Amino acid sequence: MWIICMFDLPVDTKPNRHAATKFREFLLDEGFEMSQFSVYARFCSGKEQFETLSGRIERGLPPEGDVHLLGFTDRQYENIVRFSSQRRLRRKKSPGQLALF
Repeated sequence: MWIICMFDLPVDTKPNRHAATKFREFLLDEGFEMSQFSVYARFCSGKEQFETLSGRIERGLPPEGDVHLLGFTDRQYENIVRFSSQRRLRRKKSPGQLALF
């Protein structure tokens, strides 16, 4: 399962810029990777981890702005169509299952 965090945070004042930067750093600390400037993604093991991450994000929200979380399966993630510089990019494969011995 994947969790995507999309946000639109105000950056019109110094305190707002600081809060937006802190939120981005918070997402990176939580294991998210930047997909676009205001779109971060992270793989999670299932619905329970999605709910846990949602709660952490809720507690780390900046005072202003909009934040949206999306959750979807590996198969749905693999079907994302991506473009860069007017070229279609190859599909990303979902990470394999982690096995610990």
